[in-house]
Amino acid sequence: MKKIIFTYLLITTYTATIAQNNSHIDGKQRKPNILFIFADDLGYGDLGCYGHPYMETPNIDKLAREGTKFTRYYATGTTCSPSRTGFMTSRHPASYEKYMPFHDFAGKPTITELLDKNGYVTGHIGKWHISGDKNPPNGTYGIQDLRVIGNSKNKEAGKDDDIFDAAIDFIEKNKDAPFYLNVWGHISHYRVDPHEKFPARFANLQVNKNDFGVHFQDKIDRSARLVPDVNTAMHKYLGEVWSLDLAVGRLLKKLDELGLRDNTIVVFSSDQGPAPNRREVNADHDSTLTASMLGSAGMLKGGKHTQFEGGVRIPFIVRYPGKVPQNRTNDISILSGLDWLPTLCSITSTPYDEDETEGLDASDIWFGKNANIDRYLYWKPSNENGAISILHNNWKGHEDNSTNEFLLYDLSVDELELVNVADKFPSIVNDLKTRAYQWEQTLPGKYIK
Repeated sequence: MKKIIFTYLLITTYTATIAQNNSHIDGKQRKPNILFIFADDLGYGDLGCYGHPYMETPNIDKLAREGTKFTRYYATGTTCSPSRTGFMTSRHPASYEKYMPFHDFAGKPTITELLDKNGYVTGHIGKWHISGDKNPPNGTYGIQDLRVIGNSKNKEAGKDDDIFDAAIDFIEKNKDAPFYLNVWGHISHYRVDPHEKFPARFANLQVNKNDFGVHFQDKIDRSARLVPDVNTAMHKYLGEVWSLDLAVGRLLKKLDELGLRDNTIVVFSSDQGPAPNRREVNADHDSTLTASMLGSAGMLKGGKHTQFEGGVRIPFIVRYPGKVPQNRTNDISILSGLDWLPTLCSITSTPYDEDETEGLDASDIWFGKNANIDRYLYWKPSNENGAISILHNNWKGHEDNSTNEFLLYDLSVDELELVNVADKFPSIVNDLKTRAYQWEQTLPGKYIK
């Protein structure tokens, strides 16, 4: 009897060890899994943990409590493909002569190619929008399992549920090997028209403009001019993002069930700021649905298509138990999507050519170092006449091609970018303009669409 009990305890202990300690193989620490959840057009202020007064995102908020939330993380572009290019290649999108949605990355290595060579199982599920091939084959950019998936076929399940179902399938199949997985959703890209069960959760909510900053109040007014009831429009947006949070919760639960939590880096972010809700002239766009595009950049100015803070500052949450500090907000470090590739290569001991990249290794900041990288960040569309924006610490400069002015904002006292202080700080303006134009000289003189 004692032998039976001992055998049972041994088996139980062994099984628990496998489930809870899936990070070790043959006594050696296994490289961490990487799970990159990337929303589409989700604003900096669209999550509960980033201050939205109405939004319910309990699973993403919990992820932030279990890791570190960054408040100065920047996209490299103001639309979908340019931002994704920065993350994938650590190269500024304006540095590519051929526009990325219709062409490849001109031989520049991607994070997936590098990790593939370092023994990772690599996957990409969901939105693509980074090359001319709408249905690229497995092996593209080193991605072994590449599934381009649109909106869910069953609307009642939530727009991105097919993507998250496929992500769960990928993780179950590859739980025993280090994996890198992009989970790139469609929420909250146009159109925001969720199944009625999601907005119903917010049916009693009444919009009060005073709950928001001045920039978002203008957005509420625009929606109110498009539809009879702005509350209904807000309910749709809240319900859409809530459905995303439910899907994220299912995915994180699966990591726990498989014993992968402790050895998986989970990152949640968005490609750029929230889309505008102006009336569309395109006949395919319904103005009543446009009114539901109520993504929020919080107090920040601008959104998608703009280089103001609301267009390029994005939510960025990292969880990596035992490595990334828990329940921490980093308000100091100014980081960029360009840093994605070098940071992950550093953490995973993956070789890469620093001369081929523009980002920096920020792993020590992820792991809790209270520091800022002293550098200049730039934005410019892939257009010969596109205006440049530049950031250095709290100084944000913008070219205004319509007036030939150079605007300067001091984000330390004016995050809303309301007061142009260029006249008061000519030396700062001169430095930013000089560096912006020097950077522009490194870019292609002509772009190919």
